[in-house]
Formats: sequence, C-alpha cells, structure tokens
Amino acid sequence: MTIIAIGSDHAGYAAKEFIKSLLQDLSYNSHDYGCFDEQSVHYPEFGQKVAQAVSGAVCASGILICGTGIGMSIVANKVCGIRAALCHNTFTAVCSREHNNANILVMGARVLSFDQMAEITRVWLATPFAGGRHETRLAMIQEMERINYLYKNKGDVHV
Repeated sequence: MTIIAIGSDHAGYAAKEFIKSLLQDLSYNSHDYGCFDEQSVHYPEFGQKVAQAVSGAVCASGILICGTGIGMSIVANKVCGIRAALCHNTFTAVCSREHNNANILVMGARVLSFDQMAEITRVWLATPFAGGRHETRLAMIQEMERINYLYKNKGDVHV
C-alpha cells in the first residue's frame, strides 16, 4: 500500500490531523513526521524530514502544511529529487502533477479551509503525470540538480 509522508508546523497541525483522517478514508497509509501539537516549532525540521523520506523512497509522496505553505515549499525543494508544489486550488494541484510530476503537495492552513484542502488533496492524489514533453523538462531539472550538487560538493563543475 502507498505510504504518504505528512508533516506540518504548529500553524498547520490541525489541518495535518484532518488530512491524515482523509488519507485513511481514501485507503492511504501515512507516516506522520510531526509536529505533534500546536506548540511553536521551527518548520524546516519537519519539512526536511518529509522531503528526505520522499527523496529516499521511504514514502511514495508527501504532504506538507504550514501557515501559508511558502516556508515548507522552500524547505522541501532544497532536497535533491523533490518537486514540492504549493497548491491553492484544484487547478494548481492538477498542473503540479500533470506537468511537474510533483512528489510533495504543500498547502497553507491560514490560506485554505479544510474543505478546500480536502478537495486539493483528492485531486492531487488522483492526477497522474502526463509525461510527453514534460519528461524533457523534468530531465532538465534533474540535470540542474546534478550540476548544483557536484558544484557544491566537489567544486569541479562550472557552468
């Protein structure tokens, strides 16, 4: 069964708990990487845990929630192999999957209602990658990651 990594900061905690229940109702297993209450936390810790679980294939995909979704998007996209998409509606959810093969859905708990988040999550999970011309673009992104990783870690690649 597909396992979805899920995480939030304190602002997204209640929404994360709601989405965990939705995932269960949709017959998905989830692994909760925190946070585990509404006490103030540093969102990068939890965004990184989810992104690493997805990047390392421990989980098939991920969902991150913070106040606006912006911080979690920034954090997750620092991890090689992650394509985290901040979605505000079903259109952006569909495009993130069809065009970008996003592997982490990011939402803002202070921007969206629970009903909106549920619909975005349902659509995101149900939408397949379109492939075709989009595969070329994803290959370009992967090459950028490879070059940046080599440049940062070895210093011998120059663009």
